[in-house]
Amino acid sequence: MGLVLKKINAIKITILLMLVLGSSAYGQEIGQYQHWLDLTAIDQGFADRSAEIGRTGAFLEILGEDSIVFRSNRGGPIDAMELYTSESFQREANEINWKAHYVDVSRDGDLGLSAGPLTVINEDGENGFGHLISIWRKKVAKWELMADIVVNIPGFLSLDVEANFDDTLPVLEETAHPVMAMIEGNTQQSLIDADLLFGRSINFRGGQRALLRWGMENVRVYLPGMAPAVGANYASSVYGTFLDNQLFTINEISLNYVGGYISTSKEMGYTYGTMATIADESEQAFEASYMRLWRLTPSNEWKIAVEVLSPF
Repeated sequence: MGLVLKKINAIKITILLMLVLGSSAYGQEIGQYQHWLDLTAIDQGFADRSAEIGRTGAFLEILGEDSIVFRSNRGGPIDAMELYTSESFQREANEINWKAHYVDVSRDGDLGLSAGPLTVINEDGENGFGHLISIWRKKVAKWELMADIVVNIPGFLSLDVEANFDDTLPVLEETAHPVMAMIEGNTQQSLIDADLLFGRSINFRGGQRALLRWGMENVRVYLPGMAPAVGANYASSVYGTFLDNQLFTINEISLNYVGGYISTSKEMGYTYGTMATIADESEQAFEASYMRLWRLTPSNEWKIAVEVLSPF
């Protein structure tokens, strides 16, 4: 009789744990979805504001402290506030329109990414097209733009797109449990170390194998001249081919980490900097800005969720 009671109690405890964990997971999903909705609305409101008052005014309203931008004609990352307040830029800047087709956000709702097609409206009528990938950070309940990078596309891109939370769910399923993310040792430095290791891995393994090793199963890659590559096999193949076509030689790539941030929930972070090769007089050097969104996986490893390269 005592053994039977013990078994019954064990079953009750198991059922209770399943209910608690199930309820917790459901609550996390609801909270994550609300953060996703908030950031999606902020990005769209920013795009609408740019159409209302112009690019410069809209950016100055939402840029965060120490925010940076990447522009192909200006080299690597530069101070965004300094650029947008300069008289030369305000005279030369073209207006832009964009729409997010993908949004991701941290569990605490303090860090996120938006990405989607961009139209650059030139005065001569020859509009430019590309993808705009932005990093957002929430400070004191206000979302601020911390970084954005443009990947140019030689052709038309429609703005008739909508972000869908279902596209983000597979990435969330690959992300570490909240308790695991808060373990000791999961720090900004661990994110920097992962960033530098990925750079060295490109030289050791090649671009394709490096991204297979360091990318998530649902990694997204944005490269010049092509649509976003989604999924480990396709994205790594495209990434490896792009680097092979750019480098032409066996020269090693040097990665220069410039900055980044880890969310307060410690399961999401981003890094940015430059990648380059050293070439002699007979060769053409490869130089590009990079921006990466990372997520911590259940194996306690940082892996790339979004990889962006913009040559300059």
